[in-house]
Amino acid sequence: VLLAQSGGGTVQSGESLRLTCAVSGVTFSNYYINWVREGPGAGLEWVSGIRSDDSAPRYSDSVKGRFTVSVDKSRSTVDTAYLDMSNLKSEDTYLYYCAVCKDAVMVTRTVDCSYWGLGTQVTVSS
Repeated sequence: VLLAQSGGGTVQSGESLRLTCAVSGVTFSNYYINWVREGPGAGLEWVSGIRSDDSAPRYSDSVKGRFTVSVDKSRSTVDTAYLDMSNLKSEDTYLYYCAVCKDAVMVTRTVDCSYWGLGTQVTVSS
């Protein structure tokens, strides 16, 4: 299983970014893709989740209305998840992970999900 993350970077407050997570090799027929972020000295904060069939998106209160999650299943062997982040704020500065979780959404522990990406840094300067 491979979760290849891309996107992220440094932007100004109010700007937008797109994070991408290309998932391959998963044998579950359906699963959740969660986006989780982590700051220095802090635990994991769940941000958003969606089913691999691009249904049932969910968001934390801190990002609702600003972030949009989706899944592109147009390629037969790769599910590509996107986290479109708009109106970014300095408090969105974190390391962002995508994770494949068989049954769980709103995860806050690494054990809740079977596979994790390596993470991508998002830095928002005010």
